[in-house]
Amino acid sequence: MTDALWILLLAVLVAAALAAVRRRLPVLFWWLVGYPAVTLRVLTTYRATMDACGLTVPASAMRRATARMVGRQAAPVPPRRSLPLPTGSGLVMRLRMAAGQAPEDFNTSADRLRHAWGAHAVHVRPTKPGRLELRLVGWDVLADVRPPRRRLRTEPLTLPLALREDGHWHVRDFRTVPHELILGATQSGKSVYLRNLLCGLARQPVALVGIDCKWGVELAPFTPRLSALADTPDRANDLLDVLVEEMEARFRLIGMRGGAGSDAVLTSDVWGLPEKARPVPVVVVVDEVAELFLAASKDDEKRRDAMVTKLIRLAQLGRAAGIYLEVCGQRFGAELGKGATMLRAQLTGRVCHRVNDETSANMALGDIAPEAALAATRIPAERPGVAVVGDSSGGWSRVRSPHLTLEDAAAVCRDTSGLIPELPRLETFRPVVVQPSAAPGVQPSARPVTG
Repeated sequence: MTDALWILLLAVLVAAALAAVRRRLPVLFWWLVGYPAVTLRVLTTYRATMDACGLTVPASAMRRATARMVGRQAAPVPPRRSLPLPTGSGLVMRLRMAAGQAPEDFNTSADRLRHAWGAHAVHVRPTKPGRLELRLVGWDVLADVRPPRRRLRTEPLTLPLALREDGHWHVRDFRTVPHELILGATQSGKSVYLRNLLCGLARQPVALVGIDCKWGVELAPFTPRLSALADTPDRANDLLDVLVEEMEARFRLIGMRGGAGSDAVLTSDVWGLPEKARPVPVVVVVDEVAELFLAASKDDEKRRDAMVTKLIRLAQLGRAAGIYLEVCGQRFGAELGKGATMLRAQLTGRVCHRVNDETSANMALGDIAPEAALAATRIPAERPGVAVVGDSSGGWSRVRSPHLTLEDAAAVCRDTSGLIPELPRLETFRPVVVQPSAAPGVQPSARPVTG
């Protein structure tokens, strides 16, 4: 009887330890328990599961003939698979589809496969004609997102900003997707996403330009690293004029390079120029775009239409000149004025956090992936930072940014203030950073130039 009690106590302790590991160290729990259990379930039920999900095909004529010879019935044939290989968040199998099958068939059955194999999610990704990758996720990786322990290898102007629900990182590549629209309600995590973006860019040789018409309060903590900041609509209008002039000057530089002689390497953008002659990239962050476009009079409407026109010019031509746009706000649509819809069409990258209504989600994602807009309306309020990321190709995924406090983001901008590049046209808009006061309890403040 004593031995039985000890065995029962030991089993309870092991179960409690595994429960604690599962809650605090889900990766370790997956390697110890999850991966062996799910792999065994997949290997033993693969044929039956594929048949139940309608993912098998009739046996070939040779197999049917062989089965008749031995008095048996030829069973349906499932897709050929590789061994389930472990990943950091689940496992992956590579399948070879049978004749007549398409990746859409597996996408339709993904939820059935998830329940059959006890996984948190199943994602299907075509790799080449006739082959696809079946990725099983062992747990909710978006429940607790932390920065990667090892820095991912990325090229210049590429930043890992958020973890996708399939366990991969969403990487923001400005050279592939030059302009982006970020929407989200208050307390939805939009500001945290923007902090990760600004801190990642602050560590690179990039000119950061801010337009914040709420008197600069949103972007004020980042002023030590900003090359320019406009805090009113009038200042923003003037700053956009200067950015358009900078873009035109860069195009003249590209044109001069193309006509330099027969030995010159022809190029249509700044990235084809020699490194020494290449202008520094400029990222323009427009925070709370609705504040920028509010109009209370005819003069305000004229200024608003002029600013929209300038932003459209930057969006259409800025990529070749190395000028990129990040437009943020709670809403964005035709009600913001003439040309706003045309501007949105140029913002091919889309990030939609929790929004207040379905119309806002459709403004962000409806024109590229209607199902993504539906997914954005289902983001719960108790999970700030979760967003739906889409692009003009129609692909989309749920993501979540690692939490980054405002104090830590401001510290990064202070530490990287020496990386501010020289851009004479923007000197007039350079924010003045006040040094910390010696008096105890007084916090340092930063005020932009307003005159």
